[in-house]
Amino acid sequence: METLEPYSQESERNSKPETENPSTSSVSPSAPPPASVLRLWRPAAQRNVRNQWSKMASYRQQWNLASSSGRYLPSMELGVLNDMPDIREKASFKLVKQQVAAVNYMVNTSRSMRCFLKGPSSSPLVQFSSYSEDVNDTGDGGGMPVFSFSPIAAFEKLAEELVQMFELELNLKRLLVIELLSISCETPQVNGFCWSDELYPGEFDDLSMCNLYSKENHQLVTPRLKDCNSAMHALPVQHNHQPNQEILQVYLTTWLAEVNVDTHRVNEIFTTIGEEMHVNIS
Repeated sequence: METLEPYSQESERNSKPETENPSTSSVSPSAPPPASVLRLWRPAAQRNVRNQWSKMASYRQQWNLASSSGRYLPSMELGVLNDMPDIREKASFKLVKQQVAAVNYMVNTSRSMRCFLKGPSSSPLVQFSSYSEDVNDTGDGGGMPVFSFSPIAAFEKLAEELVQMFELELNLKRLLVIELLSISCETPQVNGFCWSDELYPGEFDDLSMCNLYSKENHQLVTPRLKDCNSAMHALPVQHNHQPNQEILQVYLTTWLAEVNVDTHRVNEIFTTIGEEMHVNIS
């Protein structure tokens, strides 16, 4: 089995993912293009799907790294860093920003599985693009299998399932960060740490890309657990010089458990995709 090289994020670390090409997975498969075009579409689509799932695996690793770092945040010994103002808060906001970025990239990648014809099909030089120049081109090769069995829509469905888990967990982790900052705050803040406040400049724009903030209603999506319709609400802000260790333990356990991310299912998805593409992407 071929091994897929890890995707490099150097060109994307300082930029937000593009969202100008929304997913078209809800669109019915288009009529198959001419056989001559289809023969060229398939290898182009294969390269694109491999690249997108390589990115997805890389963003999953980015998430795991940030999540692992977060376990030490509430009780970390800052030593001389205590002399720096708001060091714990800044570290928390940086952590949240890293995880928001990882999920944003996952969202963008899940919407980039399709391969569209660039220019007219009658062109002597057929090229392909990540966006459609023809409203009748849904970029799915008329629903034909990309590799062995699965059409583009199947890859999109698995990507969307993956993204949903991390979106739910991101929202829960944001709530935990606010709670941890509130109970470990050494000096009362003017407005405290509230669920409705931006934790860093531009956070709401980032969260809207994760479907966690509505620009129309100017409201954040309330956290909830996977397969549960009831919402979770932030507790009233409290400033406690000596945080209750039992509360800290509950928060840290919840953080590490990642209750909205079914690790077995995540691994199963990447295994399924890898077997279909004949590559290792885990």
